[in-house]
Amino acid sequence: MAKVKDPGLGRDLVAAGMLREVSADSGKVRVGIRLTTPLCPSREEIAAAVQAAILRLPGVKEVEVVFTAEVARKLGPPPARLPSVRNVIAVAAGKGGVGKSTVATNLAAALAQAGTAVGILDADVFGPSIPQMMGPPEVETGMGEHRLIPAVHHGIKIVSVGFFVERGAAVIWRGPMIHKLLTQFVEDVEWGELDYLVVDLPPGTGDTQLSLAQLVPVTGAVMVTTPQEVSVIDVEKALGMWKKVEVPVLGVIENMSYFACPQCGHHEEIFARGGGKQLAEREGLPFLGEIPMLSSVRGSGDGGTPIVLAEPESEVARTFQGIARRLACALSVRNLPDPGTAKRSSKLSVMK
Repeated sequence: MAKVKDPGLGRDLVAAGMLREVSADSGKVRVGIRLTTPLCPSREEIAAAVQAAILRLPGVKEVEVVFTAEVARKLGPPPARLPSVRNVIAVAAGKGGVGKSTVATNLAAALAQAGTAVGILDADVFGPSIPQMMGPPEVETGMGEHRLIPAVHHGIKIVSVGFFVERGAAVIWRGPMIHKLLTQFVEDVEWGELDYLVVDLPPGTGDTQLSLAQLVPVTGAVMVTTPQEVSVIDVEKALGMWKKVEVPVLGVIENMSYFACPQCGHHEEIFARGGGKQLAEREGLPFLGEIPMLSSVRGSGDGGTPIVLAEPESEVARTFQGIARRLACALSVRNLPDPGTAKRSSKLSVMK
């Protein structure tokens, strides 16, 4: 099994700590593998490689591969803040108007579709659009015995300043007030056990981004851009900021890559195309995918149900789901233990 790799992680099953059980009885071998996320895109490939490797051994007649999944987190003691959250994902953009909140809500929905526990922290204090884009809650936000209870929309826990200000009311705050609010959203909210907490940030490189990086260990950031050069330039500035605060960037997503005519299928590249991919290549970052400009995406957001949930079988929903799988894999890579540590700590039960 040390020769079988998870192609998404680039690490063999033993070094990644994924091999959990091996049993053999009368030529039948059962192998238990714990994936680092239910969204693992390599499940079938891993199963085939395991079966091929073991069937080469003398006396083996049959191989059964059994998968479980547990979302990976960094080894070591949990952080002082958000100790029960395995991964914090910052969704950011260099400028406004690129569809960052649309991407954040659909990524969160795609992660939740796979059976993981997901939350959204709406940190876009001056333009909190998450409450509108996620629709009426199944559970309203409210005060528990000691802490704020998040609202629940489509099974996703959500906290937003939009819950506490009237529609149309402007939030006019200086940096210290933003830092205080984020501190409360982190420390005074009963988030519970979460596999992924998606943080929807305001555009740019301001107080909110710096406060988030200071308050919690952000697992990684995702940059959203449109294809045109004016957007890409601002993303380059934001990448410099993430480097300075030592937050890894997990990849680039290009939104509004093209307009797909719903009648004839013609693609019109309104904002040019490929700027996000070219940026990712220049910076040595993964390109997570491109999302077309469609009225159904806009309409589902305005209507309170992300397209991933409103039309889960649509092409654009499958695009978001693919991006979510690549993102989950990138997070697992960030959380991989040291190979030597994994080999020492891997527990195998071998029964003959």
